[in-house]
Amino acid sequence: TGNGSGDNLLMQSAVIVFPGSNCDRDMAVALETVSGQKPHMVWHGDSELPSGLDVIAIPGGFSYGDYLRSGAMASRSSIIKSIMEAAQRGVKILGVCNGFQILTETGLLPGALMRNSNIHFVCKDAELEVANNSTIFTSRYAENAHVSIPVAHHDGNFFADRDTLDRLEDEDRVVFRYRSDINGSSRNIAGIINEAGNVLGMIPHPERAIDKKHGGTDGLALFESLLS
Repeated sequence: TGNGSGDNLLMQSAVIVFPGSNCDRDMAVALETVSGQKPHMVWHGDSELPSGLDVIAIPGGFSYGDYLRSGAMASRSSIIKSIMEAAQRGVKILGVCNGFQILTETGLLPGALMRNSNIHFVCKDAELEVANNSTIFTSRYAENAHVSIPVAHHDGNFFADRDTLDRLEDEDRVVFRYRSDINGSSRNIAGIINEAGNVLGMIPHPERAIDKKHGGTDGLALFESLLS
């Protein structure tokens, strides 16, 4: 971890905020709920991250209005260099929805997020399978658990060439799958990790599923996994 303290209660996190982010506060609430620590809110134009971070979250939204390509302009922001260096050091990176798109644009994760196959914005609770519960993001889920996590996206159709898809499967790097086709994603992939296992990108929004009053708590275990 970033601080190496070994004290779970001292988990230090940051949420990256871009022009057009709209899930940054939800992400901050989720991280504070499990850790008791308010995350640093880091503006994309900053060139440095706070020291001692254990978790960096790149939230959902429409960075730069999704102009050019979802996540493409954000992936050139000043803070990205520091995020990539943190990833190399083993800091946990969580990219959700637009955050997943940004991670693929930076090359921290393979593949691309394309326009949904039905060309419509999809906003609903998605039924997922936890395809790998041995990651640092999913250790609190049961093996092959079925969970319900909200989605809200127009460009969530995960695409990669066959060799890349086979490699993701062979290396157990597919973390979440849709239980039915909702956006055309190759092999119903909803979330993947990098080779080192410390960078997760997913289209569904776990930060919107941590409170019963909001309809469900199936996303809470992801944040508890990060803490543990």
